[in-house]
Amino acid sequence: MSDCGCHAQATNEAERRILRIALGLNATMFVVGIVAGLIAQSMGLMADSMDMLADACVYGIGLVAWTRSASFKASAAQLSGMLLLILGFGVLVGVAWHIVNGSHPEGFWMMGIAFVALVVNTTVLRLLGRFRDGEVHLRATWLFTRVDVIANGAVILSGVLVLLLHSSVPDLIIGAAIAAYVLKESVGILREAQEARVTATAITKP
Repeated sequence: MSDCGCHAQATNEAERRILRIALGLNATMFVVGIVAGLIAQSMGLMADSMDMLADACVYGIGLVAWTRSASFKASAAQLSGMLLLILGFGVLVGVAWHIVNGSHPEGFWMMGIAFVALVVNTTVLRLLGRFRDGEVHLRATWLFTRVDVIANGAVILSGVLVLLLHSSVPDLIIGAAIAAYVLKESVGILREAQEARVTATAITKP
């Protein structure tokens, strides 16, 4: 019996469905996180929520690039990396603004919202496990979500420290740390995207 490709089509559809679920969850948590961050005056929560927005964009890019060429996929990954780079620098600017103008973060808000986000992102990370060693644009989705899980745990820790120390310093430190980690991941994704582009160019050359 010949292979009709039905299994491959079913697998691709299942993977696209995973990306759609991940996109919806992260877009929702971005809205929740940004609102909570503003209410709680928490730079950590706001940095975390911006990271989720980046994730949602990456999942959307992954869906668009699914059936495109290797060169297009490399470009999609490059766009993802640039987005992370911009957001990382934006968070650092926000941290600097809070240092100059002061802030009074609410530890309980930070821990509560970050815990919900941690549950969501841990679930998404498990769903995206099959993309861990996939093509560069799909691997980016797994990397972004891994950053989120680490960031969620860091925000929970900073919320505890804010409560214990009655200080905004832990929140600002975590916000800056998340931004630094985001910048590190963006550089890694941009490097992988460039390598993928070189490979795609070499393959298409006569």
